[in-house]
Order: sequence, then structure tokens, then C-alpha cells
Amino acid sequence: MHNLIYLTDLDDAALDPYVRLNEAQLSHALKPGLFIAESPKVIERALRAGYRPASLMVEEKFLERDLADLDHEMAVNKTAGLGHTPIYVANSDLVRQLPGYNLLRGALAAMYRISRPRLTDFLTTLPTSHPRIAILESVVNPANIGAIFRSAAALGIDGVVVTSDSADPLYRRSSRVAMGTVFQVPWTYIDAKSWQNDGITLLHQLGYQTAAMALRHNTVSIDDPRLNRVDKLAIILGAEGPGLRESTIVQSDFTIKIPMAPGVDSLNVAAASALAFWELGNR
Repeated sequence: MHNLIYLTDLDDAALDPYVRLNEAQLSHALKPGLFIAESPKVIERALRAGYRPASLMVEEKFLERDLADLDHEMAVNKTAGLGHTPIYVANSDLVRQLPGYNLLRGALAAMYRISRPRLTDFLTTLPTSHPRIAILESVVNPANIGAIFRSAAALGIDGVVVTSDSADPLYRRSSRVAMGTVFQVPWTYIDAKSWQNDGITLLHQLGYQTAAMALRHNTVSIDDPRLNRVDKLAIILGAEGPGLRESTIVQSDFTIKIPMAPGVDSLNVAAASALAFWELGNR
């Protein structure tokens, strides 16, 4: 049985994650922090990955549909973890008071964050043979983060490292665009200030070669056979516009590019990641 709580207003402090806290505030609320997962599919993937729910919120007119979808996803994947979690049921008038209500794609869940391992510890959890990882340097658009994770899950990337000045993969828009694959692909953060020195150095010390996606005089195509012969490869992607920092490029073992028609020199970082992962991932 679901623990349904029908709302008449949004005043209860327990509803703050849905009503009064922005995403940055959520990340520091109720240690170890919260995030919002949206839609039954995304919520189920978070539960399957071991994230604990604090509560759910469902619009009353979609209650039967959303709970049926969530129950179906959980049954198909043999997922547990919902238990007696409070499920707040709001009528349409209350839902219209929620931030971004017009973009809602079903049920919402406030879920507890988990701690992220240090880069050294994270790398030891990845496959020892032919690992492929992606490094996201200062990628600030949540939609791009989500799309990159979705491609990483589909195209054989074993893990993702996100610099701390990038958009949060657990932001609602990120996980929604990713279709919940941010809970499927292993990932961690690295401090943006230490990434330039400590992070790249550590990757090299652990046997990784780095491939920066950038245009330089010595850039090679992503289908260069040398890249697939590399045992441990880290593919580094940068922000829209400025791209990768010069110091990142200089320290990389390769700079790589996607062959394109004349007159076009770049793709959106999410599109570029999909092509690079297709060519270089462990499919």
C-alpha cells in the first residue's frame, strides 16, 4: 500500500524541496543533501541505484497513471526501496504553484544524495582492461550534461568525471534529459581548482592517456587507429563556446577532432560526445 497524503495547501515545511528550495539549496538540505527526480522512469532508476527517497509528490489527476507507471518500472526491474515513503497528492491548483510546473513530466521525488568517491578511489572501481572514461570540464549546461550521460550509458563509457564548476548531473533537468542514466553510469566530481594539476597528473600516473577534444595543428581524427590501441583512455570535453582550457590541451596525450564538412569547425558538446563515444567507447 502506498502512503498517500492529500494536500490542501503547500505550507508544510516537508514540502520545501518542491516549493521553496532551489536546486543549489537542495544540495545542502537535510545532509547529505537532496535532489529532485522527475517522472516514474527516472525515479525508478534512482531507486534501483540505491538512492533513498525522502518523499514523492504526484498531481491528483495523474495519481493512478503515475503510480501504475512507477509500480510497473519497479516490478520489471525488481526494484525495492519505496516502502512507506510519504507520497503527497496535490490538486491541479496547488501544482500550478510549483516552480516549472508547466514542464512537469509526471511524479516528483525528493531523494537523498550519496557521497562521491575521490578520483583515486573512483578509478579503482572501473574495469581494469581497456577502460574508457569521459571528463567533463566546466560543462555548465544541465541539458548538455544529461545528454552526455545518456550517450555514455548507451555507447560504452565506463565512468564519467565532472569538474566541480560544471552543472550538477543530479539537477532535475540533467537527470530528466539523461532519462535517469545519471544513476546508471558511475561518476564522481573533481575539484575544478585541482583538476588542472592533480587530476590530469593522477590520470597519467594510473596509466591513462588523455584525449582532449580540440582543434590544434596536431589534432587527429577520432577514428585514428592509435586511439583504439590505447589501453586506458580518458576523453576530455569542454564547455560550449570557450572549449577546453589551454593547459588541459597542452597536458593531453592526444587532441582529437570529428571530421566535418568545410565551413563547420565544431558541434554542440553533447552531439560531439555521442560521436566520440561511438568511435572510442567499449561497445
